[in-house]
Amino acid sequence: MDVLIHLFVGLHIIGIASLLGGFLTQMKQMGQGAARFSPAMLHGALTMLVTGVVLVGLNQADDNAVNNLKIGIKMAVLIVILALVYVKRDEEKVDKGVFGAVGLLTTANIFIAVLWT
Repeated sequence: MDVLIHLFVGLHIIGIASLLGGFLTQMKQMGQGAARFSPAMLHGALTMLVTGVVLVGLNQADDNAVNNLKIGIKMAVLIVILALVYVKRDEEKVDKGVFGAVGLLTTANIFIAVLWT
């Protein structure tokens, strides 16, 4: 079971790397007002959602303690990110505030995961 959990943790990290990487590569365009959400950002957010749900299930099945409040907050933040990226995915230019909010929420989600023990 540990190998399976570690596999999904790796996939979860790949998802967040895709989402945050898509944001970071467009920081210059955001400053110019020409940033847009790439398909990699949407797929990264979806990967995070699916692997996160699987990780909770695997950890509960393995009788590991799961902090439901932490998971609930992380999922709420991720759903907001996913909604913003999904709704604005086809727009040629995304407002600086919306694009910046996705980056800020993604970073907040990372810090919630790492610092909340």
